[in-house]
Amino acid sequence: MSRHDVIVVGLGAMGSAALYQLAKRGVGVLGIDRFAPPHEQGSSHGDTRVTRLAIGEGAHYTPLVKRSHEIWHDIERETGADLLTQCGELIISSKNRKSSIHVEGFFQNTVDAAHAHGVAHELLDASQIRTRYPQFNIRDDEIGYFEAEAGFVRPEACIDAELTLARKHGAEIRTGETVLGLDAGRNGVTVKTDHRTYQADRLIVAAGAWLPKLLGHDFDRLFKIYRQVLCWFAVEGDVAAYEPERFPVFIWELPVSPQGIYGFPAIDGALKVATEQYAATTSPEHVDRSVSTEEVENMHRNYIAPYLKGVTSNCVKAKACLYTVTPDAGFILDTLPSSERVIVASCCSGHGFKHSAAVGEVLADKAENRAGSLDSALFRLGRFSV
Repeated sequence: MSRHDVIVVGLGAMGSAALYQLAKRGVGVLGIDRFAPPHEQGSSHGDTRVTRLAIGEGAHYTPLVKRSHEIWHDIERETGADLLTQCGELIISSKNRKSSIHVEGFFQNTVDAAHAHGVAHELLDASQIRTRYPQFNIRDDEIGYFEAEAGFVRPEACIDAELTLARKHGAEIRTGETVLGLDAGRNGVTVKTDHRTYQADRLIVAAGAWLPKLLGHDFDRLFKIYRQVLCWFAVEGDVAAYEPERFPVFIWELPVSPQGIYGFPAIDGALKVATEQYAATTSPEHVDRSVSTEEVENMHRNYIAPYLKGVTSNCVKAKACLYTVTPDAGFILDTLPSSERVIVASCCSGHGFKHSAAVGEVLADKAENRAGSLDSALFRLGRFSV
């Protein structure tokens, strides 16, 4: 039985960031994952993730994403990896919209967060959007929020870089091991896998959609897991109009659909677009990770053709991923009520990757039982009944 200062279970967005931060500090840390991250079984894949400084889910998230940008730039300088592209972001909405993103009042919340944190932005009317981005089929009553420092991060590249640096700084990583049980006692924490048993002073559980099962019944009731579909469509004619130099990431609260859409500039000739679906829950053991022809056709017919000009129905790639969502669509970064030795990391509720590098610092601070510069008070478990 090996002994460590800290064990991190789950090496996706949050876990890989925590492992990197702890190893960089010289902490004796072990990371465990049932797969070999980065992988396509959970929530941290799909080539790109939106990053934005003004956060419609709440202004308290903005310090996290600002710090994450700093960390990713540092990692890029150290490794030469391409992690963060700041091509700008456009959020489109209207008073007559039928859809909303994550929380009610998302558009105005974003504007308020930008003002609260001094995030440079522009408010655009329909005519200005058409002039700047004629690729969008805008209605006259729609308005836009544009943020130049926003853009996208590459989740697989971020995780790979963080794990590479963690190993460089002395972290031990065990992949292909499934955690079977966790036990916290007075003298430490024991983690049993299908290969061996480990002990540590502290444990960070960052297992995403597998987290409820690991933590037990109370958490199984608290978290809901939803399957999401990502599609990449080919562009008709000259793809340059949709490349990052001329096209932003976007979030669109649609006027006639209960679901919004979000998307990215064309990378390798294809435009990635997705909706957010909350109709039926699933689990990582039973989710359908394939994407049907019917789903692809529905995506193009209802969410692409009416809104994006020159994007064909030729779907060059499609993936499914998982959202693990709390009742208020917020994060959880806190110790268990039953043991301060066990730290619960997120779940991300569908908007977490942009914050993950900074969350790694928050988790490392908690594991070392020291105060950090980033406030995590609003991410406590106590706001729920568990």
